[in-house]
Amino acid sequence: QVQLVESGGGLVQAGGSLRVSCAASGLTFSRYTMGWFRQSPGKEREFVACTTWRGGRTYYTDSVKGRFTISRDNVKSTVYLQMNSLKFEDTAVYYCAAVDLGQYVVTWDDYNYWGQGTQVTVSS
Repeated sequence: QVQLVESGGGLVQAGGSLRVSCAASGLTFSRYTMGWFRQSPGKEREFVACTTWRGGRTYYTDSVKGRFTISRDNVKSTVYLQMNSLKFEDTAVYYCAAVDLGQYVVTWDDYNYWGQGTQVTVSS
C-alpha cells in the first residue's frame, strides 16, 4: 500500500531555516508529481509547492517564492521542502501529497495520496 511519511518539522525562530522531508513507498515515485500543502489553525489548507515528474518542474505559491525550495530524490523516493527566512505566518502542519500526473497540480483533492503531516512552528 502507498505510504507518505513526513519528517523534519519542529520549532524554529523567525528568520531561521528548516527542511522537511517526505518518504514515499508503495508507488513508482519517479512517475508522480509531488506536492506540499500546509494548514494553520483556523485557516483553510493551502498549496505550497510541487515538483512534477515530467521535466522536474517546480511551482510555488506566491507567499513562499524565493524562500522555499522543493526538490526530489527519485533514488530515495523522497521529496524535500527547504524553508528559509521563515516567518511566523509559516507556522502550520505541512503535508506532502502525490499524484500520478505529469503536470503541476495545486488542488488537494486532485492528488491521489497524502501524508499525515508534520508540525512546523515559527516563533516570532
